Amino acid sequence: MELYPNIYRTLTAGPVVELRGYAAACRLPGRLYAYLDYNGPTGTARDGLAEGMLALAAQRKVLAPGQTLIEAGSGAFAAALALAGRTSGHPVCLAMPDNTPAARQEKLSALGAQLLFSPAREGTAGARALARTWAGKRGWYYTDWLACDDNPEYHRRVTGPAIAEAIVQEGQSLVDTITVGVGSGGTITGVGECVKAWTNDVQMVAVEPYECQALGGGLLGPHGIPDIGFGLVPDNYNPYVVDKIAAVASADAARAARTVLLTDAVPAAASGGAAIAAAARFLAEGRSRAALCIIPGRTSIV
Repeated sequence: MELYPNIYRTLTAGPVVELRGYAAACRLPGRLYAYLDYNGPTGTARDGLAEGMLALAAQRKVLAPGQTLIEAGSGAFAAALALAGRTSGHPVCLAMPDNTPAARQEKLSALGAQLLFSPAREGTAGARALARTWAGKRGWYYTDWLACDDNPEYHRRVTGPAIAEAIVQEGQSLVDTITVGVGSGGTITGVGECVKAWTNDVQMVAVEPYECQALGGGLLGPHGIPDIGFGLVPDNYNPYVVDKIAAVASADAARAARTVLLTDAVPAAASGGAAIAAAARFLAEGRSRAALCIIPGRTSIV
């Protein structure tokens, strides 16, 4: 058995599995696959992303050993960055609106992160401006995961090749559709650019909440699918590799996540449920013969 220097070295590319139970339960006329990417310490794909972005920044010599990291956010990436930074010797500071739920603040503080607060009325833009200001004043490194190319670059190097190697054989793809929930935009950009370099047979589908359609130009509002649907079009989002945009209601995402746990023992979080629901819709409507959804987070089942 191989010995690893730390847990991040175990976060190799995730597996692609067929969701036969879900397809049968929903009577889908086609085949449904999933890329599972949630084996890190926080249970999301953000663990590998956070560690990978720090490695890329250090490689470019823009991140010095022991330098403090600052990021705007309080969700899955913030938690992953807090752990990745702490275990690699980088103190982490997180900027967020002052109406961030107290329970979330407590969890991030418990991971060793220092918290900064911007006025709630300024939203995400205010938190990002605060992070940028403090980085400039203190000489901290602003990871800026919504705009830094290290985010999609990680997926060009890791997620995209893993999926392409699984689905592409002799230039032909086993699937014709890949559905990806869009938060920072890094996954769909990196995967889309990589897969389309291997084959032209795959359509990339960007999935967002029905209640918050920034990509599709619809209404923006609160929704129940954590880690996607930030109410903006992130700088990392490359629309030129996106063939379709699919809006999935929060209730449908939650239902898909519950169903796939019981049919295939896949503990998908709601963001993965949204990707599953979108893929299932394309199959059911005859717009796809074989689809793959990316599941970037797991949910607790006990």
